[in-house]
Amino acid sequence: MPKTPIIPENSPPPLAPYSPGVRAGDTIYVSGVLPIGPDGKCVAVGDVAGQTRYVIETIRAVLAADNASLSDIAFNQIFLRNLDDYAAMNAVYAEYFPEAPPARYCIRADLVREEFLVEIAATAYVGA
Repeated sequence: MPKTPIIPENSPPPLAPYSPGVRAGDTIYVSGVLPIGPDGKCVAVGDVAGQTRYVIETIRAVLAADNASLSDIAFNQIFLRNLDDYAAMNAVYAEYFPEAPPARYCIRADLVREEFLVEIAATAYVGA
């Protein structure tokens, strides 16, 4: 099955060799998104709600670059630096997925830079 990289305009520079998203058949895989602005710097330093909002908006941009939307997401993988931030992250997350939210998990993890508080990877189904 062919796969097609998805790289939206103004994507932040990747920290490793990966594409922001990849479409394979009827599925779009969005790489783990960190709160990195187009300039390569962390956004909303110290604010997990602000970082969560930025991360989900970045996921939205990756999906939109292939004519998909947040409502197409079937599964999210959420990583938090500190589980004390769970409620604040979840409050923002609920704004974006108010009804029929996707399946997900959320775990505590050390992220690649100390200022990153949240990372989310998504899988969207865009078939008929």
